[in-house]
Amino acid sequence: MPSNAAWLLSRALKPAESLGDAAQSATSEARDRGRRAGAALVDAVPVGGDSVDIRMKRAREAAEHARQVEQEAVQAAQDARDRAEDARKVSDRGRARMADLRRETERQLKQRVAEAQKAADEAVKRERQDAETDAEQRRQQAQAEVEEQLEDAERDAEEAQARAEELVGEATEKLAEARRLAVEATEAARAVAEEAHRQARELAEEAEQQAGEADARIEAAERLQERSEVTAKKAAQELESAPANGDLKSYNKPELVELAASMGLEGRTTMTKSELVDAIATASRSER
Repeated sequence: MPSNAAWLLSRALKPAESLGDAAQSATSEARDRGRRAGAALVDAVPVGGDSVDIRMKRAREAAEHARQVEQEAVQAAQDARDRAEDARKVSDRGRARMADLRRETERQLKQRVAEAQKAADEAVKRERQDAETDAEQRRQQAQAEVEEQLEDAERDAEEAQARAEELVGEATEKLAEARRLAVEATEAARAVAEEAHRQARELAEEAEQQAGEADARIEAAERLQERSEVTAKKAAQELESAPANGDLKSYNKPELVELAASMGLEGRTTMTKSELVDAIATASRSER
């Protein structure tokens, strides 16, 4: 019987040894009970001088105890299997939960990544729209400034063109006026030249006439000088033979001027007749 009990115990323990971590405590408890049953069988072996009845009684008690222990072991093994099944179910549920959790986290991750990508795309889109709006505003502003500058330039060009046309008109008028004045000046110069030529001719004729008159005057002056010398000599002779201032008063003033000139008297042209008479008489007395 002890060998049968040990065999049953080993049969009960084999399934327990193949369980997972969740059945380890039940397996350990079954092993302890098997060891106690083995010890009871050893105690039932006859030792010493006990009688056969006592030994049979002990054997029956040991066998009963072994059956109880075997039942407990079988029950423990069943509990271990149940617990292992529960552990497996828990493990399966855990793996299922982990799978669900992994799928959920992957779904959430994909969703968050998709949302982030969407938000990024929307942000990029908004930034692009803002940039395009800003660029469009700047372009419109630059276009407006360019158009304004172009209008100013065109207006300035038109004003300059109008001013140029006005200046050209004024220049044309002034040129026409200058031409008219040039024509008038030319005609006036021609008239002046003709007048100057006429006057020059007249002056030349007058100069020739004056030259002739001068020649005549020179001849007359020479004759007058000769006559003056004669007159002066005569007057000197008369002055030498006559008293002072005596006969000089009988000369007219031009004759007295000529006489004073022959005597080299200065200021004779501005003297009166009496002054000439006195000057000539004084000069004749000083020569004596």
